[in-house]
Amino acid sequence: MLREQLGGKRLRFTNAQRRRLARKAKRLGRRRLREISTIVTPFLAAHWGAIAATDFFTVEVVTWRGLVRYFVLFVIDLKSRRVEIAGITAAPNGDWMQQVARNPVDCEDGFLLDSRYLIHDRDPLFTHAFAGNLRRAGINPVKLPVRSPNLNAYAGRFVRSAKSECVGQVIPLGERHLRRVVGEYIEHYHRERNHQGIGNRLIDRCDDDLGGTGSVECRERLGGMLRYFARAA
Repeated sequence: MLREQLGGKRLRFTNAQRRRLARKAKRLGRRRLREISTIVTPFLAAHWGAIAATDFFTVEVVTWRGLVRYFVLFVIDLKSRRVEIAGITAAPNGDWMQQVARNPVDCEDGFLLDSRYLIHDRDPLFTHAFAGNLRRAGINPVKLPVRSPNLNAYAGRFVRSAKSECVGQVIPLGERHLRRVVGEYIEHYHRERNHQGIGNRLIDRCDDDLGGTGSVECRERLGGMLRYFARAA
């Protein structure tokens, strides 16, 4: 009835009213809250265009020392689904994290230039110094609660896609090969792979591929591991 009276207008609360709602919600409990419809706009909806997330995934690499596990640090913009690889190393530490944190927050062309929040888990590599670099650039680090993997679901979905479609299907021969494989996948991810989360569109759509009259052909990357369809020129 309240929604009908408002006629679709957004409900606005004072800080005191928000505190009262929070106390009532705590008494109801999570199970009961799931059974009722909410009237409060979630935090994410209000700041959707300014939130990014970061995480690692690992890849086993063949080196002259044997099989070595490499760590790949990436950042994903939640609204556009764009991804940037922040760094790749076999020995991540606090100093390395500080170094790779500088590029995404660069004041001219940093990937996080339009972001205000960066979600990350409680990995000890996300140090106080790392968080300090973000704050100095005007970005608020948001550390996830303990045992809450679903709160970084977009980053987790990207890891699943990258591993099932590419890096989990090959054992790179050295770091240079790993960087090439990851770079090729990121290019494919942005320009050649449709994303259901954004209406089955490409993230970086090339206007030259639209409205053509040529025949549709299958193209490949990484020896056929990655395939996509496009019109012939």
